[in-house]
Amino acid sequence: MNPAPVPPLTTLPDGTIKQVNPFSGTEVWTVPGRAHRPVPHHGPAAFAITEDNRDTQTDFGIGNKLKTTPEKARLVIDDNGEPRIIRGLTVSQLEQTDPLFRRVANLYEILTYNYWTVNYGHRMDATAARHMAEYLAEDAGVEHIAGLLRTKMERAGVPAEEIEDAFSDEKTFQTVHEKGGAFFGGGHDVILARDHYIPGATSSDQLCGSGDLGWETHRLYIAFTVDAMDRLYRANPYVRYVAAFQNWLAPAGASVEHLHKQLVAIDEHGLQNETEIAQVRSNPNMYNEWAVDYAGHHNLIFAENDHAIAFAGFGHRGPTLEVFSKSATTEPWLMKDEERDAVSDLVHACHVAAGTETPSNEEWLHRPLDVDVPMPWRIVIKWRTSTLAGFEGGTKIFINTISPKALKEQVLAALLTAREEGRLAPGLRLGNECVFQRNTLKYNPAVR
Repeated sequence: MNPAPVPPLTTLPDGTIKQVNPFSGTEVWTVPGRAHRPVPHHGPAAFAITEDNRDTQTDFGIGNKLKTTPEKARLVIDDNGEPRIIRGLTVSQLEQTDPLFRRVANLYEILTYNYWTVNYGHRMDATAARHMAEYLAEDAGVEHIAGLLRTKMERAGVPAEEIEDAFSDEKTFQTVHEKGGAFFGGGHDVILARDHYIPGATSSDQLCGSGDLGWETHRLYIAFTVDAMDRLYRANPYVRYVAAFQNWLAPAGASVEHLHKQLVAIDEHGLQNETEIAQVRSNPNMYNEWAVDYAGHHNLIFAENDHAIAFAGFGHRGPTLEVFSKSATTEPWLMKDEERDAVSDLVHACHVAAGTETPSNEEWLHRPLDVDVPMPWRIVIKWRTSTLAGFEGGTKIFINTISPKALKEQVLAALLTAREEGRLAPGLRLGNECVFQRNTLKYNPAVR
């Protein structure tokens, strides 16, 4: 067994806990009494929810389908109760089915379609090209794309006369075809949940978060996102990594407080992946030894099932829950349904424990396609309950007011209650029901 480069957890006699993330090197302190300081809470005043505003409160609402980009895909439940993905919808098809989740292009891409075409000579694949052609074959489709492009140009500060010229009767069709490709062949997608508020909500503070979904619906949410990840990899051979994440509430970076995930195809692995790739080459078993085994040894595991495990993380800037897939398969889109669903059930449990009012980032990590070392699929849920200040900026030492042990106890208590209420998926083992075994993760062929 290879020890972590620096001991991840060190407890001093006064109770101060010093943490170091074994993968990123992030240094975190949990200081006694720091959590007792007053922290103000700010938020907009609540207002009444009616049938008139329930589905139209944001541009992501199900009642505002034409305020988002064209749907690349939607997940629906058939009359026989089976989920089905419908791809490449046109405007005339939008009301024919009731989507549970929708996949659309981000109107403001991190890496634009132009980035890929100019830097790599990439062109959209046949599936996207066919969708674009069918969409623009309808007058309503041309009108929709023209409206979206107008909005982008206006917000980018393009002079009004230039916009009017681009969308004159003579030029609209040309403009839509030349500039609309990003909505069909781009690499930054958004997965939109159907409901903005929980079913039956009467007040605007009753938002629908991941933990408010039933565990069955959450499985579909994860599966639909995994499908989108697979599609982005297939569509562009120049993509080296697809970053998947969820920002929940404004303090966590959500510009729209509607349940959604984002996927961004990029042409690099990212610094975190590059660091871990170098580490795993030296110690292929480090995710067992430095993460799950270490968490088990320090009694930080709070839940598991047959194919995944969850524990209170250490060395993170804020309270963090980590879910690791136990599967020998490292690509989530190649996993068996039960393996993928097992991860979903634990992620769902983490969100149930946090509660809808807790801002959080959900970050997915997996092995990049062009990397030959084993790396397990894992999802990290970070609570954004504190604001970085001058101390952190000047020292790069972060203050996390909740210790991993206290976080585990808090989450476990919430999950035991949630299980009694029937809110968790079957098959979850909680607390002392979890049996700590070393080398639980089977991504590494040497320990299978």
